[in-house]
Amino acid sequence: MKDTTRRYTRRGVVAWCLYDWGNSAFSTIILTFVFAAYFTEKIAINKVLGMAQWARAIAIAGLIIAVISPFLGAIADHEGRRKPWIAGFAAVSILSAALLWFAKPMPSFVTWTLVWLAVGVIGLEVSVVFYNAMLRDLAPDHYVGRISGWAWGVGYLGGLCSLLLVLWIFINGNWRWAWLDNSMSESIRLCGPLVAIWYAVFALPLFIWTPDTPSRGVRFKTAIQLGLKQLLHTLHTLPSYKEILKFLLARMLYIDGLNTIFAFGGIYAAGTLGMNFTQLIEFGIAMNVAAGIGAIGFAWVDDWIGAKTTIIIALCVMLVSGTLMLLAHRPLLFWIFGMFLCLCVGPVQAASRSLMVHLVPPHLVNEMFGLYAFSGKVTAFVGPWLVSIFTLQFDSQRVGMSTVMLMLLLGTLMLCFVKEPTPRPSLS
Repeated sequence: MKDTTRRYTRRGVVAWCLYDWGNSAFSTIILTFVFAAYFTEKIAINKVLGMAQWARAIAIAGLIIAVISPFLGAIADHEGRRKPWIAGFAAVSILSAALLWFAKPMPSFVTWTLVWLAVGVIGLEVSVVFYNAMLRDLAPDHYVGRISGWAWGVGYLGGLCSLLLVLWIFINGNWRWAWLDNSMSESIRLCGPLVAIWYAVFALPLFIWTPDTPSRGVRFKTAIQLGLKQLLHTLHTLPSYKEILKFLLARMLYIDGLNTIFAFGGIYAAGTLGMNFTQLIEFGIAMNVAAGIGAIGFAWVDDWIGAKTTIIIALCVMLVSGTLMLLAHRPLLFWIFGMFLCLCVGPVQAASRSLMVHLVPPHLVNEMFGLYAFSGKVTAFVGPWLVSIFTLQFDSQRVGMSTVMLMLLLGTLMLCFVKEPTPRPSLS
């Protein structure tokens, strides 16, 4: 029977992908490279303590996301619409990015920076719960992998372009802005408002052109009550969705490892290999190119051999290349192995999203993507916490980052036991 709830429009798909382009600036500039390194180098008392503080802030944000995402998803399943939820939480993230302008390079601004970092991450990740849930209505089953992969690729391209702006206009000195006080790192702090503008501008097309599910006419108070009831029922019956449960448990591990790599990659490169801000951004540009190529290239593979196989292949390559990155003592080797790792990051993320689309019941898609976010965040404190504990215990960022490889390995092994639904049609 044809699913009449799906409304395919090319313009809607393009606008949906552009949201990934917009929000990637927050992840790339603030979470991974520029602001992460700026915090540990300029705001925190020292690099090791700064890395531990950054880790705790992300861990707290992850716990909050894990708690609220399934509940909000369940409410949205009863209320119907997704765009209002995306708009509200995206606005929170955009405002938080803008307020990082006030994060001055002195220890008295540690709390300010970490609070708005955590709030921004919460806004970003919760908006993505409803954004991901829209994928099912945008594509036929045999195109879900491609559209998911293309969106991730567009996102990495957006991260690349935002990094180029930061490098060429604000940091490397090719432009002279008389009103910026570089003794107070204003050229770096300006990245916060830049991210906010970038995010807002490129998120807008989604709200104009991408179709949303219609409102079901349920009052918000009633939707909250029904959502809570439905969530409790789903949690009680979740063991009956065996493949979803196994997948969420596997993803819980490998996504935690992947997110930890990106959260602390810039800090590690700066602290252990001595990369400066310009070198970090150049490395970030190369990483985004590799990740974008991987996401787009593997998009067809996902629809061809299946999402599960795509994820396992990509995770295996990440395990090997990530281990070699940690063993590298020269920046050149770190670069080479880092490119192989990043080539597989996009496929893991995109194929995970498409596998979830194929696994979930249509009437529970928002709630299940809330649980999808839950699986990525309920243990989100573990990766940063392990990095923090081992970094402080051994006074070594290299030892701290080595804990990530164990998470990737365990997640890969658990994913092997997930049974993927019905075989894919032939790739056309």
